[in-house]
Amino acid sequence: QVQLQESVPGLVKPSQTLSLTCTAFGGSNITSYYAWSWFRQAPGKERDFLAAILWSGTTYYADSVKGRFTITRDTAKNTVYLQMNSLKPEDTAVYYCAAQSGVFSRSARSYVYWGQGTQVTVSS
Repeated sequence: QVQLQESVPGLVKPSQTLSLTCTAFGGSNITSYYAWSWFRQAPGKERDFLAAILWSGTTYYADSVKGRFTITRDTAKNTVYLQMNSLKPEDTAVYYCAAQSGVFSRSARSYVYWGQGTQVTVSS
């Protein structure tokens, strides 16, 4: 059973940077064998795909964050990161990391393993 542990909540001002971490427990080098993604969910809205990194190292991004967010991984630490630059108030949401072992999908319904979610607030 894979368990995902996310970093603590963050409060930043607009244009600032924040990095999220997601550490996987339940096996060695598991980040090498799954597709890992970040999603976010604002109040009253659906859970939206942000970025993914596949077992091959290939990355995907939503248009809304392309060029501002970067997903990376450290397989030795079983950890996936989301570097968020030039943050905007509309980036305020609960951020989730997730993992899947099948064909890559941007749909949250395809993911079996989820972190607990961490609040990111962008406000002046």
